[in-house]
Amino acid sequence: MDNLDLKSRTKRFALAIIKVVETLPISVVTSVMGRQLIKCATSVGANYRAACRARSRSDFIAKMGIVEEECDESLYWMEMLIDSRKAREQDFRDLYSEGNELLSIVVSSIKTARSHRARFESTFGNRQSPKS
Repeated sequence: MDNLDLKSRTKRFALAIIKVVETLPISVVTSVMGRQLIKCATSVGANYRAACRARSRSDFIAKMGIVEEECDESLYWMEMLIDSRKAREQDFRDLYSEGNELLSIVVSSIKTARSHRARFESTFGNRQSPKS
């Protein structure tokens, strides 16, 4: 999967979350949890875009760590909405699956970037490369 595909996919994820949150019953609890879910779900794509513009491999890894945290938090808020019975599981089933897939991709990207950084450092020492 290339950068454009993942940018598009994270954006579709955020837009789908917004659409589902808008259908939740109106209450204080759904308002708070829905807002939290929208914040972290939209942050996944925004922070991935920032990672694509990273100035170094270390910067990329750090920014992707934020993407990982926001994606995992999105899963948490979906679980909370379902477990508190404020939302139906079937309303979030596909989004939860997509969130898990995105999380797996992000974690894999971080591991690959760390591996490449470690390989560079073992070959050339701890000096900075253009993409270290």
